[in-house]
Amino acid sequence: MEFVKMHGLGNDFIIVQTGSWEEAGDLQPYARMICDRNFGVGADGLVAIGKDPQMDIFMRIFNPDGSEAEMCGNAIRCVARYAYENGLVKEPNLSLRTLAGSRYPVVETSAGQVKNIKVDMGKPILKRSLIPVQGRGSNVKILLEASMGTIEATAVSMGNPHCIIFVDDINKIPVALWGAELEVHPFFPAKTNVEFVQILGRNEMIMRVFERGAGLTLACGTGACAALVAAVLNGFADRDARVHLPGGDLLIEWSQDDQHVYMTGPAEQVFQGSIDLQQIT
Repeated sequence: MEFVKMHGLGNDFIIVQTGSWEEAGDLQPYARMICDRNFGVGADGLVAIGKDPQMDIFMRIFNPDGSEAEMCGNAIRCVARYAYENGLVKEPNLSLRTLAGSRYPVVETSAGQVKNIKVDMGKPILKRSLIPVQGRGSNVKILLEASMGTIEATAVSMGNPHCIIFVDDINKIPVALWGAELEVHPFFPAKTNVEFVQILGRNEMIMRVFERGAGLTLACGTGACAALVAAVLNGFADRDARVHLPGGDLLIEWSQDDQHVYMTGPAEQVFQGSIDLQQIT
């Protein structure tokens, strides 16, 4: 199997071309071993892409634990750059099919070089039953009882579920320990990504993330989008902000006009290679 490895702010992916959406599913059993950082290639996800009958391309994402993710913002930027530079699309404006629905990246270039990718991530989902999160009412602000005590959180979906927790000092939070517990909290029937956010100003915040199915990662695009939405809903931020992640920064905007969230950030190729799938079964 031929592949390329790419990353968005250190959130890294193995990208493989397949013939169809259905054929991409055949790779899911291999995701755990291929993504293993000691016995495989090593990545935060295995991403299968190809030409789509309705959209320009499709994208399916398989986590290191073998599960399938609905969406991934950093993976979308990587896929958009790969598709543009490898001739899968002719224009810098792409339409992309995911399990969470259609997404629309734009490859931004300067002097013939790709600089950033801006993605229309769609409208945030703020209805409890659709996030999904347990509890009554339509308010996405929730109280979670956990081993660390009562946690105030905000639930948001960007096509995948997020639990956003605002903290005074991000450096004092045991992200891995709390994230692992809250990922599987009973309030989240489909599990959840967990974001810890420190507000620096109306247009700036720091975020650390524990991703569902992947654990600690250096960045999460959908998480950064969800964090801004949650910050606005709580009155902590304006509708555009720079989000500082361990792997770098993302620019996030929640449009007042169409209510869509827009994410802008880089994507880079690390290397390309091939792997014999028979050797890892």
